[in-house]
Amino acid sequence: MEKHVAAILTIAGSDPSGGAGIQADLKTFAALGCYGSSVLTALTAQNTTGVQGVHGVPPDFVAQQAGFPRSRGGTQIKSVLDDIDVRAIKTGMLFNTENTRAVASTLEERFADKGRIPLVCDPVCVSTSGHALLRPDAIDTMVNELFPLAQLITPNKAEAELLLKSRSLPSSIGSLKDMIGATKNLLTLGSQAVLLKGGHIDVSMAEVESVSTAEGTSVKVCSDFLLRENMEILEEGMRSQNTLVVDVLGQVDGTITLYPRPRIQSTSTHGTGCTLSAALACAVGTGVDLIEATLRATTYTHLGIETAEPIGQGFGPLNHLHSVSKAMVLPRTLGNPFPLTYKLICSTSRLWRQYVQHDFVTQLGKGTLERASFLHFIKFAVVSQERRQDYHYLKYYARAYSLLASKSHDFAPIMAAAEIVFHITRESAMHTSFCAQWGITREELETTPESPATTAYGAFLLDTGLQGDTTKLVMALAACLLGYGEVGLWLKKEAEKPNSWVKWEGNPYLKWMQDYSGEDYQNAVKVGLETIEKRAVADPPSPARYAEWKAVWEQCVLLEKGFWDMAMNKS
Repeated sequence: MEKHVAAILTIAGSDPSGGAGIQADLKTFAALGCYGSSVLTALTAQNTTGVQGVHGVPPDFVAQQAGFPRSRGGTQIKSVLDDIDVRAIKTGMLFNTENTRAVASTLEERFADKGRIPLVCDPVCVSTSGHALLRPDAIDTMVNELFPLAQLITPNKAEAELLLKSRSLPSSIGSLKDMIGATKNLLTLGSQAVLLKGGHIDVSMAEVESVSTAEGTSVKVCSDFLLRENMEILEEGMRSQNTLVVDVLGQVDGTITLYPRPRIQSTSTHGTGCTLSAALACAVGTGVDLIEATLRATTYTHLGIETAEPIGQGFGPLNHLHSVSKAMVLPRTLGNPFPLTYKLICSTSRLWRQYVQHDFVTQLGKGTLERASFLHFIKFAVVSQERRQDYHYLKYYARAYSLLASKSHDFAPIMAAAEIVFHITRESAMHTSFCAQWGITREELETTPESPATTAYGAFLLDTGLQGDTTKLVMALAACLLGYGEVGLWLKKEAEKPNSWVKWEGNPYLKWMQDYSGEDYQNAVKVGLETIEKRAVADPPSPARYAEWKAVWEQCVLLEKGFWDMAMNKS
């Protein structure tokens, strides 16, 4: 089947500095794999420090550019739509009433004749530096004539307040609840959906949780940037997620979707609104539903800010080209320094949860096993067997890391693997000491036969290491290292909560929890995380290779869960 590139049309002003307007739109279209066409409504003199001047394009020529002549000559919109199968349109700066009406009437006539095309309207009114980009008398025309044609409008806080005020609706927006209320009010202006951008409002995670869990609400939360459940090990290395930016998507069916992400302290924000609406047009133009389209567009824009290099003396442009290389793993950023680990955990979220919040772990945290019951387990080699099997497993684990060191060609990965081996020897001593408390001697540890689960897991590790790809071996080793670190931190943080279900003081397993939540083990986790992420950066995986990594990770998470199952099932 022949594959066609989606053609997207932008109707907006120009930016000679390249960061906003049609220049930003065309870069975004190309970066997202679409064909870009453009209709100019105004020429600007601007740079990263502000707008120095604006010169409007005559409305007849705008309409002619787009599709239907308002005079006998050819126009921009006419020239594009008569020739190219445009799949979506976005509008940006329209400048004045005449151009706004020319665009609206041209599109209305075209839609009536040829059928609707998804229209994303970015109601550009005022530049960040305060320069008027839409004359005040054009607002009514935009609302009355253009919004009813739009699938989506994308105002920021200032634009939303201006639009609401023009209709004598509550216009003060200072919180997430205000944003949701404003979104609902903006939906009365005629579009099928509203995306209220939250870049000018600080929101806390507590506010997001409060709004999304309030009784009687239909609020969804959608994000690629927030830590999810069972990711305690990633939190310390990430930028604080205390202050969030939240975009609010409202649809005419009453659905509200929040798109939270950590606030980025950056001056590379010139053209953010243009870029976002252009990315949205690409997504809806390729048939993506609006909720997913908004997730893709906000993710693209967020990474554009986070990966941007400083350009100019003021607020510089985004990096529009970060997505040109179709990487399986996102770039490392301050907001997400562990993109590969994050992706792996998300891809196996259900199994990962079953592993790190296993019944064995929760009962251990509660300390609810009576001493008599625990001694019974030892007598019948259940818990003791698990500890003994863990002791045997550590030998496999140390051998696998030693194999990793032997196959590495640089001192840094050799040292990283060696540090883990040294940690394993200390961990084995911890196991010996712990077992001694319950009457299990070192001799018994050494002479206890390996269980089938231990042999299978150990053989899988060594076999993976012998296959030639050292990164696959790193993936195989990560599930144990990171999983136990996650369990340790989770139990410790749960214990610190008021009226916690975790019993810390007086828990017979306190030493176990202290060891895995302690500095020594958590430092090993940090080394492991760095090792994983640096390998993905140094040798980015192809889709097929990433699939191999994921399969190894998933198998090892399953085998780790099997260890807990073995202890609980007396097998």
